[in-house]
Amino acid sequence: MTAIEADVEPGTTAPDRPRRLPLVLVSLVLLGVFLVGAWAAWFFTIDDAFISFRYSANLAAGHGPVWNVDGPRVEGFTNFAWVVWSGLGAWLGLALPFFTKVTSLVLGLATLYLLIREGHKRAGLTGVLVGAGAYVVFLPTYFHITAGLETAAFAAVLLRVVVLGLRVLSGERVRTWEPPVLLLLLGMLRPEGVLAALPVVGLWLWRERGRASARWWTLAAVVVGAGYFVWRWQYYGQLLPNTFYVKFGHLDSGWLWTKHTTVLLLPLLLLTLSLVFRRATRAMGVLLVVTVAVTYLTYAVSGPTMDYLDRFADHAIPVLCLGAGLAAGTLAPRVVGALLGLVAVGWSAVAGVSAPDLAAAANYGPDLQRAHVAIGKGLAAADVPPSSRTLAVSDAGAIPYYSGWTAIDYIGLNDAAIARGANPTEVVMRARPTVIVVTASGPDPSGTPYGFDFAKATAGYEEVATVEMRAGYWQDVYALPQYASTVGEHVRRSTDAARQVNDPGRPEDTIDRWLDRLRSQLPL
Repeated sequence: MTAIEADVEPGTTAPDRPRRLPLVLVSLVLLGVFLVGAWAAWFFTIDDAFISFRYSANLAAGHGPVWNVDGPRVEGFTNFAWVVWSGLGAWLGLALPFFTKVTSLVLGLATLYLLIREGHKRAGLTGVLVGAGAYVVFLPTYFHITAGLETAAFAAVLLRVVVLGLRVLSGERVRTWEPPVLLLLLGMLRPEGVLAALPVVGLWLWRERGRASARWWTLAAVVVGAGYFVWRWQYYGQLLPNTFYVKFGHLDSGWLWTKHTTVLLLPLLLLTLSLVFRRATRAMGVLLVVTVAVTYLTYAVSGPTMDYLDRFADHAIPVLCLGAGLAAGTLAPRVVGALLGLVAVGWSAVAGVSAPDLAAAANYGPDLQRAHVAIGKGLAAADVPPSSRTLAVSDAGAIPYYSGWTAIDYIGLNDAAIARGANPTEVVMRARPTVIVVTASGPDPSGTPYGFDFAKATAGYEEVATVEMRAGYWQDVYALPQYASTVGEHVRRSTDAARQVNDPGRPEDTIDRWLDRLRSQLPL
């Protein structure tokens, strides 16, 4: 009797079920690797996360989920549930980077637990070694856990949805409320989450079509979801989140994303696909493949920008890890499954450590502290009256968040007019903000980054600070003459202090710099 066949009959005990001791030992090793990985990436918080944090802080303060307290409302985020959850952290007075890291760490541990439990239950110890092993050796996993965004939460909820689907296929009990609630939650974590959950929820609803409770729970989820959609449409005045108009819709880059993701995950994809070609595993293989396909469809046809360390691919990576573990653990002869599983785990490890943007991400935390965070704190401390605390910035994350100033995001993520084609230079010039921060490749900006003519927009301003985030990436700060002295003084003081405690010296993007920082944290 195979592990898959044993699962078809709940309560059946396989006579060759391995003893618990090997599972416990393997689980402890996997847990150890996971915790070391999370520790190694703990300093990392992506600048984009501070966009969500700003909405969360305003929500907690009673202003609603808005970018600026005054002015037109704009939905510059795609993670409503995450913003609300972070708003709870802000209301409790907790630092949101820490609050979201702990949340994602717990959800990452839950993901690991599901991979271990389901892998062992359906494919034995090999299923655990391959499925959970591929998850913990993929280095970007940990940067997505600590980044401050909803990535780990989305991946954990989607994996749980898939686990429920496998239970439906094997005739096991599924709590009636869970599939509709998870569908709603996944859709509120990211709009495309509705598509990702539909295959499982549709299967469950078909199997449970005769039960009134299943219909009522599904109807309740639809009503709540529709109510939320109508509310946000009325509240923000736009059909889709503002970021969709900026980040999505690039078909050529979508093809590049698809090719890159296919190579990145090739063994996991092939092993999961192999489930479809065996009768005993065909149903679960189809469910897994369809779920991954619809999850990635949005990104394949749109080419999301700001996709650091394969962030959007990470949404379905735990599902693929589970699929690979199930395939490797149920292949015959067993040695073939073990060898193919070893290739998948090794490929995941190599792909993770060889990511082209790993060095930048590995040093991103200290770099953000010495530049964006420090600039924002310097602006907050400057002697500028509340009515004049206005700012224009391209990196619309930590600088607006820590400054608390009314901000124009001239990329357009948080500006509906710019997102729909308004000239960012003209928008900034009409507003005449007190401070303009220009992202540039050096202390002397050039060109028109993001279509923003900085020379024209900063005419009449004084350059008061030039802050190097990393080699080739600077923030140049301009202020109106009447506030140039106080803004320059406080920004320079804040950035000088931050530079002394965040990797003093030239901020090069190297893995060695990251490893040196980790070694310095180890007890002697």
